[in-house]
Amino acid sequence: MNDYNHTILCVDDEKNILSSLKRLLRKEDYRLLTASSGVEGLKLLEENSVHLVISDQRMPQMDGIQFLAKVKEGYPDAIRIILTGYTDIDSITGSINKGRVYKFLLKPWNDQSLKLEIKQALKQYDLIQTNKILNKKVLEQNEELKIMNENLEALISERTRQLVIQNRALELSRAILQDLPLPIIGISSDGMIAVTNQEAQALSCNGHAIEVGGELAEYFPTDVQQNVAAALETNKIQSLKEYRLSDGAYNIDVSPLSGRFRGRGVIITLRLTHK
Repeated sequence: MNDYNHTILCVDDEKNILSSLKRLLRKEDYRLLTASSGVEGLKLLEENSVHLVISDQRMPQMDGIQFLAKVKEGYPDAIRIILTGYTDIDSITGSINKGRVYKFLLKPWNDQSLKLEIKQALKQYDLIQTNKILNKKVLEQNEELKIMNENLEALISERTRQLVIQNRALELSRAILQDLPLPIIGISSDGMIAVTNQEAQALSCNGHAIEVGGELAEYFPTDVQQNVAAALETNKIQSLKEYRLSDGAYNIDVSPLSGRFRGRGVIITLRLTHK
């Protein structure tokens, strides 16, 4: 028994042939339609979804090749088989070469052979339909992939634009930091010198020039370290007045970082009061 419920149309002007086909296929899992002419067969095709058409070759008004040519034009998915009791091989072969007919079989037929040919023809139909579904799915997936790629390209383009803007802003902020007329020192929460500007680099603290990567304790005594710890803990600005360095006295503000950097460091600003 087949997996699918197929419909077969048998067309022959001889009623005994149609009766023989009915008897042969009555126990098979097929829906069987019969017609005694090509015109009647075309009408049944209009009214039904047919998977396989079996037609006699010699029929009045419209022979099998002419009929199946119309079937091919109007219902190209239907598999087409010709039954013939004549040996007009050239015309039959020509119809196969033109793609009108899947196969031709000679009368009288062998019942088992004919049933096998019908099963193989319907398997061919199912295979073609499955391939069409798969091809359609591939095309749809390709279209979805194309849209995804276009969206990804747009996203990457926008992200790249934002990164360019951020890089320019970062470069500008670094330039501004370097050119500020006040010494600025960035300290991480573990006491490392993370950032300095030109004014800070020119200072001499505890007999050393301040360098990025150094430790706060190398340059500043306990009172400054305590203010840094207090700023990190309270998240409030801590200040020292008249703090003496080698080149003069400074007021020092220790400002904690805010936002997502809260608790991760402070900024030390030094303002010269007098030399």
